[in-house]
Amino acid sequence: MNFVRNLTLRQLQIFVVAARHLSYARAAEELHLTPPAVSMQLKQLEDNVGLPLFERLGRGVGLTGAGELLVHHALRILGEIKDAEASLQALTGAESGQITVGLVSTAKYFMPRLLAKFAQANPGIDVQFTVGNRASLLQKLQDKTIDLAVMGRLPQEIDAHTEPLASHPYVLIAPPDHPLVGAKGFEMHELRTDTFLLREDGSGSRRVAEDMFKHHLFIPGRSLSLGSNETIKQAVMAGMGVSLISLHTLSLELRTGALKCLDLQGTPIERTWYITHMATKRLMPATAKFRNFLLNETVYALSEEFDSYLPPQRRRGNQHIACIPLND
Repeated sequence: MNFVRNLTLRQLQIFVVAARHLSYARAAEELHLTPPAVSMQLKQLEDNVGLPLFERLGRGVGLTGAGELLVHHALRILGEIKDAEASLQALTGAESGQITVGLVSTAKYFMPRLLAKFAQANPGIDVQFTVGNRASLLQKLQDKTIDLAVMGRLPQEIDAHTEPLASHPYVLIAPPDHPLVGAKGFEMHELRTDTFLLREDGSGSRRVAEDMFKHHLFIPGRSLSLGSNETIKQAVMAGMGVSLISLHTLSLELRTGALKCLDLQGTPIERTWYITHMATKRLMPATAKFRNFLLNETVYALSEEFDSYLPPQRRRGNQHIACIPLND
């Protein structure tokens, strides 16, 4: 192996994209290359490494052990190059630059509105979003493929600088014809015959629901795991059950009355939105500007969106959110 002499950054870029898609054809499409060109570059990389990086798996491909190892190093190398580019761009100030922000899936419901406002005021700064689960965002932070991450739990697994953005309430939702819609402060045993629709194991939303069950010493009579907030909302609207879900995913459904909040004792369950970056990462002016924008504006953006569902004493600031059943 002689990486310094033979390996190229282009090979690493192509390798990382192919490893993400596990498809030469999809990698070629993203990189605006032909599949044979991608295959040739990856063959040259494997020759330089001296080990196979991909293996055939039926009609597709998978990473070998060597490929799994190299992909993390490749991401960090490309991340350092990106940081170097950003550092040089910073010499021109905070009016231009490129920022990559990672979002847990629930945050994608409100971040685009904030991005639009920021972009209007800062047309020279390009902000890109990537959505993933918590584990993938932590890895991307360490690999330096994202600059910032917005998530719902403190990233205690890594050495990160983290600040709270806003309160993040979870509420119990049901279809409009549920018998407990409009009931005031009922206890959880009233839901013993209901089916609870939960996110998949390992998700933040699933953890909040399981903590709620433990707090109430409650075991659901029946539960189903579903893979996304959208699937859960559609299932609740179809009458399949009830669900504990982030209030910030419900703007359209609550506004139209397609879903209702149940006034269960102990809800809403207060969580917190956080913004984080690696403690060792030096934020470039454009990144720092966007981070400060989120710290200043997120609370007010969420308040503007959800104040109509809050009692007057809890409005403005989004610090102590409560959900009002919409038929009151």
